[in-house]
Amino acid sequence: MLKPTLARTGVAAALLALLTGCATTLDPAAAPPVEAGHVAVADAPAQPTATTPAPQTPAAQQGLPDEAMQALAVDPLAPDRSVDPEDATSQVDLWVRIRNGYAIPDLEGPLVAQWEQYYAKRPDYVARMTDRGGRYLFHIVEEVQSRGLPTELALLPFTESAFNPQAMSTAKASGMWQFVPATGRHYDLKQNLFRDDRRDVLASTRAALDYLERLYGMFGDWQLALASYNWGEGNVQRAIARNQKAGLPTDYASLRMPDETRHYLPKLQAVKNIVMQPLAYGLTLPELDNHPYFLSVAIERDIDVDLAAKLAGVSTEEFQQLNPQMNKPVILAAGTEQVLLPYDNANRFVANLRAHKGPLASWTAWVAPRTMRPADVAREVGMSEERLREVNRIPPRMVVKSGSALLVARPAAIIDDVSAQIADGGMLALAPDAPPLRRQTIRAGKKGETVASVARRYKVAPSQVAQWNKTTASARFKAGQAIVVYVPKSRSSAASTRTASSKSKASATRQAASRKPAATASKGSSGRARSR
Repeated sequence: MLKPTLARTGVAAALLALLTGCATTLDPAAAPPVEAGHVAVADAPAQPTATTPAPQTPAAQQGLPDEAMQALAVDPLAPDRSVDPEDATSQVDLWVRIRNGYAIPDLEGPLVAQWEQYYAKRPDYVARMTDRGGRYLFHIVEEVQSRGLPTELALLPFTESAFNPQAMSTAKASGMWQFVPATGRHYDLKQNLFRDDRRDVLASTRAALDYLERLYGMFGDWQLALASYNWGEGNVQRAIARNQKAGLPTDYASLRMPDETRHYLPKLQAVKNIVMQPLAYGLTLPELDNHPYFLSVAIERDIDVDLAAKLAGVSTEEFQQLNPQMNKPVILAAGTEQVLLPYDNANRFVANLRAHKGPLASWTAWVAPRTMRPADVAREVGMSEERLREVNRIPPRMVVKSGSALLVARPAAIIDDVSAQIADGGMLALAPDAPPLRRQTIRAGKKGETVASVARRYKVAPSQVAQWNKTTASARFKAGQAIVVYVPKSRSSAASTRTASSKSKASATRQAASRKPAATASKGSSGRARSR
């Protein structure tokens, strides 16, 4: 354990000792992130990176108790191990560690050269994504090497998302490792109203490596495994089968595949080559120390994202870069066991949280008791409709279905945090804001009616008419049979109004005509009709 006197040598010395921890935690009892995995790919455009916060006051000078300082030095993967800040291996630059772990056979050829030139001509882009990737690379390399995998895999987010944890592809793949929604759900990555673990740094990394390990187990070849990561294992298996049938080789370079997959490995190879010899391409890489960039801090009460960032002494942007899985402006303790913070800022967060007076969360969850229009929900929870729609992303002309969870302003009287049931499973279900329907009964004609003909007349699906009448879409109604249909109340009311108005006008005309003398009526009608 780290002694209080050791902390006075500086937080950096303690950092150098944390070699094998994925994310050292301020709460040794905090649960590890969920393992899951599968991805779809998309190359996201680079985004500007947040500025790394300046080092803060060491823990000993912030007045933290000894046990909190000791917790900083505990490796969650080996909590009984003594900390040695003079460990020589911690002095190795992280890029050197990555280079020394290369194990995937190299590719050569014009596509590799094409991508090398692409990156060499864009030094600003390379600088942005390597600087951004510096937040996450130590953790990823730790995970890769703890599994005995090639360190090139730690570079894969460069080609997947430019290390942007907020990246979203046109195929709805999200996060650094680009998980699609269905695959994320299949591998237990939470995706609900409040969080999306496809963007979670820890969970998505473990998921991606789980999937890559499985692919390598299927093919016994890293190039084919990576092709499958991009294209899908079923497609690669079919491509291999085609070549086997034709008596052709079945290695990566010999398979027929889409252009995106054909370029996928050359793109990664170009990144490998640049990391190996950046000066050969006129590029420089930022220095990356071989120690954790972030720690994990246990979350025990619901807390606003902005307040959490303020207590930690980081910008909201930096906080979201490390905790991109948050969908809403509040962190729900029942669904989020921990958040990630830069090493020194984790100390500050713990101290400031203890000293904080007042509420931690200004938001809570509310479950719709019935299907409601957003304006009605807003009135019931005491918010403006505009703000309710904005924070819950409710499009125009939609209603909130019964049982939906919404984020709403937290009344001062509410002291309980959101339950685990809602925090883990809360979903927002919407439906088109259609006018209310009115039941109407019609009779089939002398020749009868089909379900399809009734559906055409009322402009609905045959299956809908069949459901209303408890029959099948191909059924036929007998002559005179009662048929149930539902029409919008506005339509039937308007029709009734028009019918009543027409009858009233006709009646008035008849009454007026009956009061006129016959001769006058006859003369007037004959003379004026001809003139028109």
